[in-house]
Amino acid sequence: MNTAETTAIEPRHVVLPIEGMSCATCAGRVERAISALPGVRATVNLASEHADVEFDSSKVNPVALAEAVVGAGYEVPREMRELAISGMSCATCVGRVEAALKRVPGVMRAEVNLASEKATVEGIAGILRPSDLIAAVQNAGYGAELLTGDRERDEAIVAAEDRRLRRETWRIIAAVVLSAPLLVPMFGMMLPGWLQFALATPVQFGVGWRFYTGAWRALRARTGNMDLLVSLGTSAAYFYSVYLMLAGPPGGHLYFEAAAVVIALIMVGRWLEVRAKRSTTAAIRALMSLRPARARIERDGGEIEVPVADVSVGEIVVVRPGGKIPVDATVLTGRSEVDESLPVPKAAGDKITGGSINGGGLIRAQASAVGDQSTLSRIIALVEHAQTKKPPVQRLVDRVAAVFVPIVLAIALAAFLGWWLMVGDMTAGVVAAVSVLVIACPCSLGLATPTALMVGTGAAAKAGILIRDAEALERTHRLDTIIFDKTGTITEGRPAVTEIVCHDVDEAQLLVLAAAAQTGSEHPLAKAVLMKAKGLSFPKLVDFQSHTGLGLTANVDGHRIVIGNRRLMAEHGVSLDPLVAEPARLEERGRTVMWVAELTTSAELLGIIAVADPVKPTASDAVRHLHDIGIETVLLTGDNERTAAAVAAQVGIDRVLAGVLPGEKSNEVQRLQKEGRRVGMVGDGVNDAPALAAADVGIAMGTGADVAMETAGITLMRGDPLLVGNAISVSRATYNKIRQGLFWAFIYNVVGLPLAAFGLLSPVIAGAAMALSSVSVVTNALLLRRWRPAGVGKASRVVKPSDPALTAVTQVGGP
Repeated sequence: MNTAETTAIEPRHVVLPIEGMSCATCAGRVERAISALPGVRATVNLASEHADVEFDSSKVNPVALAEAVVGAGYEVPREMRELAISGMSCATCVGRVEAALKRVPGVMRAEVNLASEKATVEGIAGILRPSDLIAAVQNAGYGAELLTGDRERDEAIVAAEDRRLRRETWRIIAAVVLSAPLLVPMFGMMLPGWLQFALATPVQFGVGWRFYTGAWRALRARTGNMDLLVSLGTSAAYFYSVYLMLAGPPGGHLYFEAAAVVIALIMVGRWLEVRAKRSTTAAIRALMSLRPARARIERDGGEIEVPVADVSVGEIVVVRPGGKIPVDATVLTGRSEVDESLPVPKAAGDKITGGSINGGGLIRAQASAVGDQSTLSRIIALVEHAQTKKPPVQRLVDRVAAVFVPIVLAIALAAFLGWWLMVGDMTAGVVAAVSVLVIACPCSLGLATPTALMVGTGAAAKAGILIRDAEALERTHRLDTIIFDKTGTITEGRPAVTEIVCHDVDEAQLLVLAAAAQTGSEHPLAKAVLMKAKGLSFPKLVDFQSHTGLGLTANVDGHRIVIGNRRLMAEHGVSLDPLVAEPARLEERGRTVMWVAELTTSAELLGIIAVADPVKPTASDAVRHLHDIGIETVLLTGDNERTAAAVAAQVGIDRVLAGVLPGEKSNEVQRLQKEGRRVGMVGDGVNDAPALAAADVGIAMGTGADVAMETAGITLMRGDPLLVGNAISVSRATYNKIRQGLFWAFIYNVVGLPLAAFGLLSPVIAGAAMALSSVSVVTNALLLRRWRPAGVGKASRVVKPSDPALTAVTQVGGP
């Protein structure tokens, strides 16, 4: 047999999704671009929008395939993968796993969280293979399992972690029982050397074997970690004690306790740390517990019970009294109250959200969103994404962790040589070196940021505040100015007609024409007019055109109608003189004035319709809370100056920016930023999205448009302005905990290492201090769970996913 044939590399096969193709010419262009690479065969299917590619991986990097597609003018989408990582012990391990994942072909970004023991990887779809990611982590010396989102599989992974924790508990008990007698000599009672040896050996090489395996993996990867430090330190103490027992003076002091007791203390510290870290994910677990497992659906003429994963969009679900709503849906028949933090009546046409609890009525509903697209899944994904991202301050910690172990080894060697060569005391040198190796703790450095971030974002989620990522959290705590869009943010967004002032027409005629003209609009002001005209018969709407920020023009049964503000009236040459005094009176009372005119033969004013949008009950308290925490407030609106000033005075807002068109909102944000302000923008509408993106932090009301929430760094799950100040408050509290944790982690090492090197700490004390350092950092972060939002008595509960987040879409624009 030909040897070359047996060692030939098998062609690798990938299927690349392609975006942007519109015709056969596009498919041919992509196919030629990929096939031009050496050793590559490609077939592009326009219908499926995929490229089927075989290539020789020894000649072509898989990433080059995607680059060829991009070079041809098309896109290859990216995909996210999440892995559960086991075996990490410190910040150095995090850096090694990240580096291993980033070397996998197709990976664009990889971030590892020590606290949650998860890795999030973003890569090129079709090229990124889970098996490659897992192999890369395993080759770096750690364990990895793919988190698929499949409930049963992910629960099995959690169960396996629970079993490992129980086994670890028994090992710790054994280590404590065996090492405790070794402390007896510290109280003046001597133990025979052989007994100390017998007690310490199983702890060193049985319970402590995990440190040797971790150290070996680190050495194979040509790096260092905490396991290396612990194994070196305890091994030095153990083998030096063996030497003294065999060759030293009879009855001399041995240092077996410096090995066994240190291992026991570190194991206890690790166990406490794991328990504490699990508490940091309490909010996510509480949200996940809301996921129903099964659903009753109508299928084949009857009712059957199926796993929730088997429900498809459009299927009819049946929810019995007291049952958990399985998926997002729209009620078809039945009436009930659904628990959305408070009981909310639901009837035909109303939306219900998966995870909320049905009240006393039987309801039939049509599934509108399932799986990853459901409200609850999207909320969980937002919170998990925020917890896995690294804030900028963590990047400094990562750089420190990368050189930490070599620095500690150098200090330990210097301490040993200094005591031995300069003082002439080799025993003191060994003890000092062991203490240095044992007390060094990169763990606390690695845990300070992610644990505080996880607890903080979890506490925020409980209060109804979804923080998109760590960067948003970091920017939020620095804000000094908050801009509120008026409609739907400070006000309810449900305006009602309060006054109608006519000119040369009667009120009924004016109302009918105005309502007919606005049947083509989804604007809240149009809805107010239509509600006022409910029960009246309208002429036919022939033509409709919206003028964003100004108003509308429409053709109603032969009448050319224009409705809007002064600017739109001026554009059409409408004289406002007949009613020029009326608007001032109405606007000073906070009314929004719509001018109505007819342009059929000549520009004739028909009248004024005044609309009031009630201020939200908590708006004044929200503004007061922001002032209390040092935030300046600004009201931004397209309304006129008098109406805006009246609303601002009612709630106590400092500054008013009135008459701002939707396209100009982002310019106002940037103007404030040029004044040196750090600006947060609060909005809920489609036309708020550019301003939300321009602000240092965009804050979207969860009752608003999807595009606003996609743009924002923070989403408020309820339309309650009090949550704005709470978002700033929780971000400040979280960032303070991050700084406290990093301060103590750095100070601990800065103070502890010199004390150990100068022989002022015994290895046992050093080991105890090292074990407690990580526990104290995590415990300090857990204090964030005591944070409570202002002005909400029931805020400590987990917010139900049915709070109207991520669902309602409101079109904002118009007069």
